[in-house]
Amino acid sequence: MDRKRASDFHPELLQLFDQYVHGGVDRRQFLERAARFAVGGVTAAALLESLSPHYAWAEQVVATDPRLKVEYASCPSPQGYSTVRGYLVRPAGPSSKLPAVLVVHENRGLNPYIEDVTRRLGVAGFLAFAPDALSSLGGYPGDDDKGRDLQATLDRDKILEDMAAGAAFVRDHPASSGKLGAIGFCFGGFVTNALAVRMPDLKAAVPFYGSQPPAADVPKIKASLLLHYAGNDTRVNEGWPAYEAALKASRVEYAVYFYAGANHGFHNDTTPRYDEAAAKLAWQRTLEFLKKKLA
Repeated sequence: MDRKRASDFHPELLQLFDQYVHGGVDRRQFLERAARFAVGGVTAAALLESLSPHYAWAEQVVATDPRLKVEYASCPSPQGYSTVRGYLVRPAGPSSKLPAVLVVHENRGLNPYIEDVTRRLGVAGFLAFAPDALSSLGGYPGDDDKGRDLQATLDRDKILEDMAAGAAFVRDHPASSGKLGAIGFCFGGFVTNALAVRMPDLKAAVPFYGSQPPAADVPKIKASLLLHYAGNDTRVNEGWPAYEAALKASRVEYAVYFYAGANHGFHNDTTPRYDEAAAKLAWQRTLEFLKKKLA
């Protein structure tokens, strides 16, 4: 399949797809509403296929990269789903204690894109751990639609407990310096904001297009925040003004960037919503921020 860009699709179709991947409409409803954008012999089903992730399109750091030590590891989560399994990455060879970073996936489990992001952090010199919220259901099933359906059956509070357990695991790992950061995408951005509220020892939090915590919880945040938002993401961005007001009132250290013309999910380089310029700039800012705050 030829790789397409967001500009190849009608903005209303992109918004409809955003609704679909976040549970606002089901597959049947998406196909019915997408039919009016299906022209020139292209079916609604083909449009859905074009918009969905294609993991063969992008792998920036291969799993066999000799610079890395890569493994799967499990940790207890007594307040969550008992045990959570995740992807643990660190630089290969002897090294001093490493800053620890939790990586939180989207609403579909630990897919190849998130594993690749975790390896990118390992290459950059971090001890990175990406828990799989689907651990209790057998893990990411190899298909994003199935993963999204599975994750929707889980209790959100228990998922948060699993992610907090993962954060404690990587923070306390023998290779860790004890300084902890978190980064998350979409649902993972929501989780990253939530962990900033509940974990006073979190030093740095980087939510990508994540929904915001209640304003009443913001005074609990001790972490420094780096917030990335897509300029076209009206669904998530509508919560920013209240969040910003609360951050200012509580004197929380933060930096925020809106990427003009970018769509929700712009960092994910396996879908047409990927925006190369925005993604690279956001990632550069992220690495600089994490290295500074976790030094």
